[in-house]
Amino acid sequence: MTPDRSLIVVEDDEGFARTLKRSFERRGYDVVLAGSIEEVRKVLEERSFGHAVVDLKLGGASGLACVELLHTHDEEMLIVVLTGFASISTAVEAIKLGACHYLAKPSNTDDIEAAFNKAEGNAEVALDARPTSIKTLEWERIHQTLIETDFNISEAARRLGMHRRTLARKLEKRPVK
Repeated sequence: MTPDRSLIVVEDDEGFARTLKRSFERRGYDVVLAGSIEEVRKVLEERSFGHAVVDLKLGGASGLACVELLHTHDEEMLIVVLTGFASISTAVEAIKLGACHYLAKPSNTDDIEAAFNKAEGNAEVALDARPTSIKTLEWERIHQTLIETDFNISEAARRLGMHRRTLARKLEKRPVK
């Protein structure tokens, strides 16, 4: 029996979505693109998929809701979440909602396909002795606060105890995509 090579790519960046589509089609996948959770709902009325690639931030919406929808539709679907602003909290939520893997951008087709093949997990993975850097911890806290405040910079700055312009400068250095 041949493995299911159907894939839905949920990505609001049309150029990146087309690039992923072409690359996966060259590998033998049947690929459908969707730019929003509404488009995903419509597509799922007509068909199912073996694989999904979901961007964590879909315009102003969260890709986590899309992960939940896809997993509810088919618990066997292998779902990989891609994000330009990875954090531990969103990775944990993505896995809880049904994703098999979580990748930080930039990721390519090789990375995504490898993630599909590592869906089971590996208890033998070496533990990383390197502690998380202060900058990474700060960025994760900023990102989590932005999510909690629906990306309201003034409110996020207030909750973080920093001036709004300071937060804006930090975001300019490492923009949220």
